[in-house]
Amino acid sequence: MAYQTLRQEYLQMPVVTRAYTTACVVTSLAVQLDLISPFQLYFNPILIIKQFQIWRLFTTFLFFGTVGLNFFFNVIFTYRYCRMLEEGSFRGRTADFVMMFIFGGVSMIIFAFFVSLLFLGQAFTIMLVYVWSRRNPYVRMSFFGVLNFNAPYLPWVLLGFSLLMSNAVWVDFVGIAVGHMYFFIEDVFPNLSGGFRLLVTPQILKRLFDPPPEEVPQPADRPGGFNWGEPLAANQDDAQEGFADAQ
Repeated sequence: MAYQTLRQEYLQMPVVTRAYTTACVVTSLAVQLDLISPFQLYFNPILIIKQFQIWRLFTTFLFFGTVGLNFFFNVIFTYRYCRMLEEGSFRGRTADFVMMFIFGGVSMIIFAFFVSLLFLGQAFTIMLVYVWSRRNPYVRMSFFGVLNFNAPYLPWVLLGFSLLMSNAVWVDFVGIAVGHMYFFIEDVFPNLSGGFRLLVTPQILKRLFDPPPEEVPQPADRPGGFNWGEPLAANQDDAQEGFADAQ
């Protein structure tokens, strides 16, 4: 029964959330089981450029560290806020959600060249949390039942928690910075005087991820249940001939 419940819950997850969360869990567990090494996953510009190890551009977002408290926190926050975004402000706009992933990933890769970050999974989680929190500013949050605050303060609370856990705070700062960039580009700048959308989702992503709108059948040009035109004229001629014969 428990297996069926978990399976049903897993299949009900929206597609992007399910794919990304699963990739993160599988990658981290594979490292934990010594199936792969974290040295094969971390972001290394030299190996990417000179040895064409392109997969590092993706695997740097999938490893949350060894299984422990920090790993479970990252998985839970990734699943929760990724799903709430996909089912909330991105409902019916999966292509736009994927575009946010692409924007966030590319921006963090650029930051990683200057900050020397090896793994960006936690930064990506903070970005998801930041975007959700700014789009839900009046939601009340509680951190371990001790600290109560509005949603926009959540990324900063997590930053403070990272300090307590002795994690690298640069990772959180990058996630907050990229999240704010996306929020400004998508939610602030277009609403300013003379503003416009800077981040446009390509049509190829919309064709891949967004179902085509259902076509509503157009009403007939003429009402009624008859075949208007020549068939009706023919029926009228037959009726007139029958009436003449009867006379």
